[in-house]
Amino acid sequence: MTATIDEDRLSETFAALASSTRRAILARLAEGAATVNELAEPFEMTLPAISKHIKVLERAGLVTRGRQAQYRPCALDATRLHEISTWAEHYRSVWEARFDRMDSLLAQLQQQRNDRKPTTDKGRATR
Repeated sequence: MTATIDEDRLSETFAALASSTRRAILARLAEGAATVNELAEPFEMTLPAISKHIKVLERAGLVTRGRQAQYRPCALDATRLHEISTWAEHYRSVWEARFDRMDSLLAQLQQQRNDRKPTTDKGRATR
């Protein structure tokens, strides 16, 4: 790899993203900053449970909290997501090569299937 990636930080980020609830919170924050109450609305969870999810996202560097009077809105910090994207990009050539091989195999199987189809002569199958 050309860039050095902190493996512990990468692991922590993937662990934070492992939860569908946390991914949903990030999706909501991609639309803009939100309070804990706003983030909790779509979930059938207590506010403390949502707060725990937010803390995991904060520790992973995916979320920041601001301060506006008595509110502490959460915002997405996309830096770690960019790091994951960069890390995954190193494997693009491997994925593409595998997809190319799969496309070739599927085309070959389709050709074999077409070669085995009987031809018809006035409604009768002939070989």
